[in-house]
Amino acid sequence: MPAGNPPPLVIAEALLVTQDPARRVLRGDVRIDSGRFSQVGGHASREGAEVVDGHRFAVVPGFVNTHAHVAMAPLRGIADDVELDGFLGTLFKVDAKRTEADVEVGARAGVAEMLLGGTTSFLDLYYAEDAVARATDKLGARGFLGWAVLDPDKTTQPRPPLEGAAGFLSRWAGHPTVTPLVAPQGVYVCSRETWLGARELAEKNDTLLHYHLSETRREVHEHEERTGRRPAVWLEEIGFLGPGQVAAHAVWLTGEEIGLLARRKVGVAHCPSSNLKLASGGLAPVVELRAAGVSVGLGTDSVASNNSLSMLREMHLAGLLHKNQRWDASVLRAQELLDLATLEGARLLGREKEIGSIEVGKAADFSLVRLDHPTLLPARPEAIVSHLAYAASEEAIASVWVGGRPVVRDRVLLGADWEKVRSDAELAADTLWASRAG
Repeated sequence: MPAGNPPPLVIAEALLVTQDPARRVLRGDVRIDSGRFSQVGGHASREGAEVVDGHRFAVVPGFVNTHAHVAMAPLRGIADDVELDGFLGTLFKVDAKRTEADVEVGARAGVAEMLLGGTTSFLDLYYAEDAVARATDKLGARGFLGWAVLDPDKTTQPRPPLEGAAGFLSRWAGHPTVTPLVAPQGVYVCSRETWLGARELAEKNDTLLHYHLSETRREVHEHEERTGRRPAVWLEEIGFLGPGQVAAHAVWLTGEEIGLLARRKVGVAHCPSSNLKLASGGLAPVVELRAAGVSVGLGTDSVASNNSLSMLREMHLAGLLHKNQRWDASVLRAQELLDLATLEGARLLGREKEIGSIEVGKAADFSLVRLDHPTLLPARPEAIVSHLAYAASEEAIASVWVGGRPVVRDRVLLGADWEKVRSDAELAADTLWASRAG
């Protein structure tokens, strides 16, 4: 990432999807100084600024992906049409043979895909996260990167995972766009000692905790057989649950567990595409979680289980699923879906005062969305939120900025050459796919 502040910028006469407290959609200018919005709406001073004609564009806050494994980009399609156990069997076999170099290659491809789709911030869980951090820094995204922590006898990591996580936190502390954190994998590979060690490490370093929770019935039932408690209840009883945590999936929850997450201020990353494709057999109780006061964001999970990093697709699918499941077309309205993909995602990360909307003082993370694209027709202010939630294609996203720096211009990635990113990922895939049988 380049040093220093980016130059001033004005996007002139655009349709502004602000996501501010009033959820205003208005025509006007945005001005950016020192990487932050300094004026929203009206006519902004052009003095000293690059001026971009925005009349054919909507300015939309950058999407926040709250659960991903971006380095798995070369594994898209490697374990299709199997349930979670078979999927994990294939993935664990392949992961055991990955090098840090090919993790970085995969991360570059995953981050590039997200930026081209308007995602500017993401929450990740993987090992060798230094490689993911380097890719994130190079391409200019905002990465909240969790080092995967599990019991030492259940990992292929060369060092005990808690030690690896501690080193990662130290190496990337204070980076402007890479935020390191601790990520216990899940109850199926983490003992009480590992969970509490992860929490202690996170508290010592003031980081988030990110983990998988109650993704499948089998996970829940097997844990209940071992401990006599469902996962969320057990995590509460051992003293783990608390603020600054993001639980991914949270499909199989009881009312008691929803109440626990609400009281302990644990956020949830809803991953509808991945849960559907892996036949988790249920639907995360997003409506009930939100009614209880739990912050909920949207996550894509990995391209091996989704098979996409598209937040536009995730919004669309989440809306349709919950409406259909409840026989209620008013559930998760378009505005709520856009909230989940922007402001609510930022809230899960503890950054709702910094990102997630177009407001004066916030970091200038945003996309220019083409109003003349077929999926945005008719390009009316009163329809733009609906179009984003239900219709828009990634191809409508023309340019993307993170912290006032362009990372995509006219569908061209700026932080790396896409052809090089693609060819490197293809070479890594050759080796990884060959390892499935070994």
